[in-house]
Amino acid sequence: MKIIKYLFFLLLLVVIGGAVYVATIDGEFQVEQSRVIDAPDELLFNTINEYKTWEKWGPWMDESDDLIMDYPEKTSGEGASYSWKSETQGDGIMKTEKASPFTSIDQKITFITPMGESKSDVYWKFEKIEGKKTKVTWGMKGKQSFMEKAFWATQDSTLSQNLRPMYKRGLEKLDKYTKEKMKEYSVHVDGVTEHEGGNYMYIATTSSIAEMQQKMAQMLPAVHAYMRQNNLPQTGMPFTLYNEFNQEQGTTIFSTGIPTRDKVETPKGSTILSGLLPKQRVVKTTLKGDYVNLKEAWEAGYKYITDNSLEPIATSPAFEVYRTDPGLQPNPAEWITEIYIPIK
Repeated sequence: MKIIKYLFFLLLLVVIGGAVYVATIDGEFQVEQSRVIDAPDELLFNTINEYKTWEKWGPWMDESDDLIMDYPEKTSGEGASYSWKSETQGDGIMKTEKASPFTSIDQKITFITPMGESKSDVYWKFEKIEGKKTKVTWGMKGKQSFMEKAFWATQDSTLSQNLRPMYKRGLEKLDKYTKEKMKEYSVHVDGVTEHEGGNYMYIATTSSIAEMQQKMAQMLPAVHAYMRQNNLPQTGMPFTLYNEFNQEQGTTIFSTGIPTRDKVETPKGSTILSGLLPKQRVVKTTLKGDYVNLKEAWEAGYKYITDNSLEPIATSPAFEVYRTDPGLQPNPAEWITEIYIPIK
């Protein structure tokens, strides 16, 4: 009987000692992971701010086959949330507390466990760096309960050590997901229509096809500047007029222009000139996506002309109109370009 009492007393000491030890463990924790992603901060912010995208790149998707996501009416912005259920991963709720466009997002995560609810703060930071790259930081911080500290005291790793690889994998998947979204595009041949034409200011040059984008990046701001200096109203979106395009030789003569209201007389020797696009019958093709897909869009337009026994006007240059300003819409998948091929 004495032995049982001694054993019970010893067990009690162990339990008390363990409780004291657990109580002395610092329950504060913080874990964060960063990654530089070759994508604009606006796209990354909007992706993370919308909870319905999380199942596309969330790292926990790799670890659970029974995860069931539930979305309320509001899934993006302040007050948005989503919840999940899983027998293997447990249940939980995520809610957006604050969303500061393109710079940061603050969220609250609640894990529902047999030991009760565990709440932590989740945060995102977006730092624009060199060109269109963005440094994305994903972190979580909070304070563990007594039972949580007791649980992690029995494990080979800490909570932070356990979370860090998951956050790293999540950012890698986010990187891949956003790059795939930026590559999305569509080409649609709208068919035969009439272009109204009109006056425009422009710069013309000869160039290799490979150097066109670089030259356009210099020419368009020069036309903009001239129009501002001379109080000339812009009445439409910028465009490129292909006076000559030789695919075999890889050369082109083209003009970069901006529509304006009236015909303008420019000083002798000025590189900025005034032109007039005639009202004409055209085949219109619309590209939604990056300019790297323009070749396919042009081919679709000319195929439509051939398939419908139409005839292009050789003396009337075809042109592209840029409906989206890349400076205002950094996601190439959202760029709209219209192609017009004059026909008889």
